[in-house]
Amino acid sequence: MEKYLSIQAISDLTGITAHTLRYYEKNGLIHAIARGSNGRRQYSANDLAWIRFLVRLRTTGMTIRQMQRIADLRRQGSSTTKERRILLEAHKNKLAEQIERLQEHYEVINEKIEIYRQWELENLQLEVMEP
Repeated sequence: MEKYLSIQAISDLTGITAHTLRYYEKNGLIHAIARGSNGRRQYSANDLAWIRFLVRLRTTGMTIRQMQRIADLRRQGSSTTKERRILLEAHKNKLAEQIERLQEHYEVINEKIEIYRQWELENLQLEVMEP
């Protein structure tokens, strides 16, 4: 028998709120989740894996619309794997460009820190030399 997770458990495991999970379901990012006899959502391990993937996509800046497209293609089955791959490759390329720009900014900040350290050292040496 498969163990199901509550919306709160999924929220705790993924770091997204129950409100966001309901929003994702309403907007087609998550298929209609099974419900128990009490009417509460019952998430499977597969649901959890998919939601974790959605969190990664969103965290890396993918738009809800793009995520909806991937979810739609996923529901259509394995005949859409090429299109899903192409969408993910485009997103990956965008991320690579962002990482490159961030690396450039990081290097400039490091250079500035080194300049300030050097100035601090020079000022310290001047203070030691002054009577």
